[in-house]
Amino acid sequence: MKLFRFGSPRREKPGIIDPDGVLRDISPIYADLSGAALAPASLERLRHADLQSLPPVPEGARLGPCIGGTRNFIAVGLNYADHAKESGMAIPTEPVLFNKAPSCIVGPNDDIEIPRGSQKLDFEVEAAVVIGERASYIKESEAPAVISGYCICHDVSSRDFQLEGTGQWMKGKGCPTFGPLGPWLVTTDEIENVQALSMWLDVNGEPMQRGSTSTMIFGVHFLVAYISKFIALEPGDVITTGTPPGVGMGRKPPRYLKAGNKISLGITGLGEQHQRVVSPLAG
Repeated sequence: MKLFRFGSPRREKPGIIDPDGVLRDISPIYADLSGAALAPASLERLRHADLQSLPPVPEGARLGPCIGGTRNFIAVGLNYADHAKESGMAIPTEPVLFNKAPSCIVGPNDDIEIPRGSQKLDFEVEAAVVIGERASYIKESEAPAVISGYCICHDVSSRDFQLEGTGQWMKGKGCPTFGPLGPWLVTTDEIENVQALSMWLDVNGEPMQRGSTSTMIFGVHFLVAYISKFIALEPGDVITTGTPPGVGMGRKPPRYLKAGNKISLGITGLGEQHQRVVSPLAG
């Protein structure tokens, strides 16, 4: 199934794409795509719902982040060897983890705002995992049972905040609008092999990133189990799993985003995102 949320920010309703490709409003039977509703057993109810009886989503409705209520937004750094190399960093021997602020989550086509004072805004297409069941100290073999699905994450980064001065990755990764998610939450049964998905990102129509989840250093199921040793994962939590090479920081000379740039990105089976970069808000 391909699930989504639509409507104005922080007032989104849940939806589903029916077998005919029509976007349907499922709010009559689901309050939201969050919390316990994301459990695989709960989502199974949708397979038996009479989707044709549900109202279509209004034409032109904004797509919001594909899930709500995220408490932990965890990212994996340097999870592609060629990206680690272009970043001038050692290939990790175990996953590099950091937090993105849940408050940075926005819809897949919402504007990306340049933070005040940032001069080095960068782009990263990533495959993200959405947790559907509480997971703590699980084994890698148990990981598939706690995953509700996958989505695209654009891990927007401010490299000057992240790496200059006192640095700290969290400072450069969690600014407002730095976490577009969606367009769809794609349930696990729709993805035959999450470690074989092509990924791409363009800026103003120019190819920037090309890669595949097949070249991850640490695979999706390993990451879920590994992170569960340190954090009790809850339904609605997101793990974004790293980016392939081609980011702006790794180019010679570096290629950072500017106001007015248009970004398109996608992953096989998970859809596409389209964003515009806008100037810092006044204040």
